[in-house]
Amino acid sequence: MMNTVKKILVVEDEFDINESLVDWFNESGYEAFGVLDGAIAFDEFLRFKPDLVILDVQLPGKDGVIITEEIRRDHGTPIIMLTAKTDADDIVRGLEAGADDYVKKPFVHSELMARIKARLREPKTSTAAVINLGSLSIAVPGHEVRKNGERVSLTPIEFDLLLTLAEKPGEVFSREDLLVKVWGYQFKPGDKFKPDTRLVNVHVQRLRSKIEDDTETHKYVLTERGVGYKAGPV
Repeated sequence: MMNTVKKILVVEDEFDINESLVDWFNESGYEAFGVLDGAIAFDEFLRFKPDLVILDVQLPGKDGVIITEEIRRDHGTPIIMLTAKTDADDIVRGLEAGADDYVKKPFVHSELMARIKARLREPKTSTAAVINLGSLSIAVPGHEVRKNGERVSLTPIEFDLLLTLAEKPGEVFSREDLLVKVWGYQFKPGDKFKPDTRLVNVHVQRLRSKIEDDTETHKYVLTERGVGYKAGPV
């Protein structure tokens, strides 16, 4: 079976950065296309049908958060945001809108490529074809989740997060564990690199909003205060 070339849409208004990223991705074996104006980004997304989007937060015409919301209405395509901002609220806004990950500018190319490869890797698999968690049914090969028989629309990263927890119900995963297992981060205890655990917190909130009966009382994804998260018992 032939491997299809993965397509990356680069939405970045700084021409030099946009051009260099597009050239770099094309030279690295991807098919890349660049957009400079946020106002046309979603139309170009629909036309180009990328496998992944690199999306700047600050754009003319329409900012990256709004574009993310537009994509997330009907598409689970991985989105990595580029941001020069250091304000926590702005980063969280992008994640809450549905971005999978973010990289701060100026970025290291190797770090960005590692994040891209993690998002484009083969879907997470399991030894079980179907995992049941209370009224949730997780069909692993089809990457489909149903609650009481009704399909729940999850992004690929939300599915991987739920599957990671549901495979070992009751086992607590630290946020750092989940960054490694779900996001594909690579770091070891004692490293100077400090992982941003907000990625996990925000995506747990998004996942809960889709699968929990009550946003205040959680049955499926539980918080172990000061430690991390675990799947029910439900």
